[in-house]
Amino acid sequence: MANYRIEHDSMGEMRVPTDALWGAQTQRSLENFPIGTETMPDEIIRAFGILKKAAAQANVELGVLDETAGTLIADACDELLAGKLDGNFPLKVWQTGSGTQSNMNVNEVIATRANQLAAERGITLAAPVHPNDHVNRSQSSNDTYPTAMHIAAVLALTSRVIPAAQALIDELQRLERENEGIVKSGRTHLQDAVPIAFSQEISGWCGLVEAARDDILLAAEPLRLLALGGTAVGTGLNAPPAFDALVASNVEKLTNEFFLTDPNKFHALTGKDAMAFSHGALKVLAANLMKIANDVRWLASGPRLGLGEIRIPENEPGSSIMPGKVNPTQCEAVTMVAVQVMGNDAAIGFAASQGNFELNVFMPVIAYNWLQSARLLADCMDSFRERCVSGIVADRQKMHDNLHNSLMLVTCLNPYIGYENAARVAHKAFDEGISLREACVGLGYLTAERFDEVFRPEEMV
Repeated sequence: MANYRIEHDSMGEMRVPTDALWGAQTQRSLENFPIGTETMPDEIIRAFGILKKAAAQANVELGVLDETAGTLIADACDELLAGKLDGNFPLKVWQTGSGTQSNMNVNEVIATRANQLAAERGITLAAPVHPNDHVNRSQSSNDTYPTAMHIAAVLALTSRVIPAAQALIDELQRLERENEGIVKSGRTHLQDAVPIAFSQEISGWCGLVEAARDDILLAAEPLRLLALGGTAVGTGLNAPPAFDALVASNVEKLTNEFFLTDPNKFHALTGKDAMAFSHGALKVLAANLMKIANDVRWLASGPRLGLGEIRIPENEPGSSIMPGKVNPTQCEAVTMVAVQVMGNDAAIGFAASQGNFELNVFMPVIAYNWLQSARLLADCMDSFRERCVSGIVADRQKMHDNLHNSLMLVTCLNPYIGYENAARVAHKAFDEGISLREACVGLGYLTAERFDEVFRPEEMV
């Protein structure tokens, strides 16, 4: 028995694996683009399932698709969304820049499964459900792929990135409350600075995540405009009147997220500014997470020869040769994710600049990089929160010792002896290895009693 069947498209016949739901156009793409290992993101496939169901419902309501065929298509889409059709979407990212082959991959799989459902239910169709004539009715790859990108991006933000950011914010706020009253040395330029409360330092970390979260929410709004209804070049050729608005309404119902049809389909097809703008907000989050992770690993450095002002969870051995070594691995994972996101942002920016005439043909690479960034950021925030931030413990004694050994405490003497005299005190203390108190009294600027009255590091915050 042959392990393939014969399918055909407008270019002729193709051999397709017997157990595959896809058809000839998907098979052509598999054979013509054997490039890399990166396949179309699952989030894009799921978004296609949503929009194909929404389009079928709209086409039935507008009288351009048979109700029975529309129901079968919608049911096949439900199976796709439930993961029952996984394994049938093998196409690479590195294909046509409009994503046409992935659009047709989804069309073919849904059409095949719809016809199987008809047979299983004993339904006799006037004609089999066709990937182009029925599943792709009133659509073009040029408006479905950008629509799928926007749907996938919004869902990635609202279901993964924002919840992960909020959970990290909540954990940082708890840590801030638990560390109130602890004063430590501040640092600027990697040098000793005036005192700061540890809770204040943590509040800065929390503010970095809060600000990025707010930027992401703001930048998500343009993603809620959908290109569907523009068809090939933005004119809406072959789509019935009101199809675009009805589909957007259906997508909103299916996702419980607000969506609108883009009023300017010519912009929607060729411009990818919404993807670039929103990824810029993800890059802000990456930059801020990089800062937080670096602070944590600096403060935890040691355990004896570094700053050692905090302790972080010891999750795994840190060295294959140095026994007992434990490294800030969660911090390192966060910073590597941040680097990847920043690289993705460059790729997306370049790709978004490449719209020519009525279409941008860099959409799969935009979608791949954008969704990877969202996925990595959400995952690393959850891991960092659970395996590092939740277990941060202040070393109060080390913070106290470092604070009282800091030369920058001399700043509190400025109002009493002046900036230049205070600088002389700091230099004398450093050069001679003595305390600020000894240096100040030795230079005759203050008596020991007066120094003790005005020199109160814990009150400098």
